[in-house]
Amino acid sequence: MFQMGLKVQVQIEGRPPADYAVGTRVCDLPIGERDERGLPYIGALVNNDVVTLSYALEVDSRVRPITMADRAGWRIYRNSVSFLLAKVVRERFPGATFAVEHSLGSGFYCSFSRNGTAGISEAELQEIEEGMRDLVRRDSPIERRKISFERAVRQFEADGQKDKYDLLRFLNPPKIAVYCCEEFMDLAHGVLADRAGALEYFELIPHPPGFVLQFPERDRAPEFVPFEPQPHLFQIFSEHKEWGRILGLRTVGDLNRAIAEHNIVDLIRIAEAFHEKKIARIADHVHEHRDRIRWVCIAGPSSSGKTTFSKRLMVQLRVNGLRPAAISVDDYFVERDRTPTDEHGAPDFEHIEAVDLALFNEHLSILDQGGEVELPSYNFANGAREFRGRKLRLEPDQIMVIEGIHALNPRLTAAVPAEHKFKIYISALTQLNLDYHNRIATTDNRLMRRMVRDNMFRGNNALKTLAMWPSVRRGERRWIFPFQKEADVAFNSALDYELAVLKPFVEPLLKEVKPHDEAYGEARRLMQFLDSFIPARADSVPPNSILREFIGRSTFRY
Repeated sequence: MFQMGLKVQVQIEGRPPADYAVGTRVCDLPIGERDERGLPYIGALVNNDVVTLSYALEVDSRVRPITMADRAGWRIYRNSVSFLLAKVVRERFPGATFAVEHSLGSGFYCSFSRNGTAGISEAELQEIEEGMRDLVRRDSPIERRKISFERAVRQFEADGQKDKYDLLRFLNPPKIAVYCCEEFMDLAHGVLADRAGALEYFELIPHPPGFVLQFPERDRAPEFVPFEPQPHLFQIFSEHKEWGRILGLRTVGDLNRAIAEHNIVDLIRIAEAFHEKKIARIADHVHEHRDRIRWVCIAGPSSSGKTTFSKRLMVQLRVNGLRPAAISVDDYFVERDRTPTDEHGAPDFEHIEAVDLALFNEHLSILDQGGEVELPSYNFANGAREFRGRKLRLEPDQIMVIEGIHALNPRLTAAVPAEHKFKIYISALTQLNLDYHNRIATTDNRLMRRMVRDNMFRGNNALKTLAMWPSVRRGERRWIFPFQKEADVAFNSALDYELAVLKPFVEPLLKEVKPHDEAYGEARRLMQFLDSFIPARADSVPPNSILREFIGRSTFRY
């Protein structure tokens, strides 16, 4: 209860500070309901923390309302629409097995089965969408509440929601945060919108055996772009999900149980063996087609484990009697004064024109035809290429490996005939869910990998990594993701156990981010996310694991 008469000073972005009564809710401030683009406000940043619009102000505060076009608002929006989806499915099809599985394009792929049979009809999908639209039309409230731990456990057990019961099994706070809409209740994993009327932009698209919950593109909200199937990524997710189902490892609750029951060592061995088997199969394919494949091109987003994957693949190629060699794209950077700049005038080293494409392709063409080249070495201190007499010729039994963010971009290897190239896309595509209604973002997995690596090997604290991450993501969307479809094969570098191992490394870094830092809201979100995991020791992670690229003590040299 707030004491009557007490005031707090509130500064709404773009306005002078003003005094308000303690306990004033964000939605009661003079901020309106929509921004200048007509997008509804769905949350706010209060002293850099992400909160609901019903959040009560208790201290002096800086307030910025956010929409789905904001990075934090985008997460709120997608999770809120997923909440509505889960509510409608549970009410309209109470016997169905349903899960929000993983991202796919600009949406989420969802599984649906009834009586043990996977699949959903167009009529059933239409009924679900109509139920969601009805909630939006009625502007049904979504309320955040705190209930006793005992009541939460009892409720989810009675509802047959074992995934949520399992997650609570390894938590013991006196109160549990939940979101409620009418009679539906779900665990609170982050902030949701406080009303359904703000969630009008979504589509449900058939994608057998399930469907896709499609959203607008954040940068173009509320406009939708046509959904494009991504068969490589969907196949990887499906295969990994099936593997997790066989192992009984679909949710964080399952992982926690494996750790608590001292089965984590076996789980690590199985996950690593699965990686090795996939890498060996890729090497076998290259060997089987060695009469035409001369170049292996490997690309993927930041912290996907490209470097370790490349090194492990080269080992497997040697097992098959081949002599792989690597060529570094970094040595072909243009001189510093020719480096493209971004919209802020800063050097854009992720731009493809930061590479001397003409020289690179000239050398590739000579090598592909059996000739010899003198390789450059890039001097990063003075921003110029140097030639130091390093010669290279591609012998008949050699395979050349190119690893880098542009490796799937046809412009990078335009001089090499298509039949001589084998292209691999790699990313950490997390298959675990928090529970069936709440997925784990693959970008969170990669962000935490990078945070640990940046701190251990590059001297960067978490604040610097979090500050750089939006720029990294923009580069990925421009230079990596559009070329996924060029890949001949995709490799999933995620390890089901890794977030439990990363937790003890990441938490101390996140605690250094303070409320006055702009990245505080993101750090706090990740801290709350990691609360769901039991930590696991890194001792049993093998030295050649992709995870060792980030946590150290790898058998490979980087």
